[in-house]
Amino acid sequence: MEHMPEIYLRFQKRFPGIHDAYHELSRRIHEHGPLDQKSAHLIKLGVAIGMNSEGAVRSHARRALQEGATGDELHHAVLLSLTTCGFPFASAALKWVDEVLEKEGRP
Repeated sequence: MEHMPEIYLRFQKRFPGIHDAYHELSRRIHEHGPLDQKSAHLIKLGVAIGMNSEGAVRSHARRALQEGATGDELHHAVLLSLTTCGFPFASAALKWVDEVLEKEGRP
């Protein structure tokens, strides 16, 4: 299920020390609080929707799935964004999440 976009891989190769520090910061933040990993990625999915960031929506949808989220939970996260972010962002996110689910063979 692991997918790394080309732009991420180029950054990792070009700036390995910065990448490692960024990855370590991310790991420490995830371990710091009481939220489980699935919840953390669902929250990050919501933030990504609010930013209208296709790459981040896809990434956090995949990561939430890896942590045990269901398609229904991903869809609920998208729907929760509707009244805050608006229909255009939510509908775009729904398309991206559905494409992730389809690629992963999930309902």
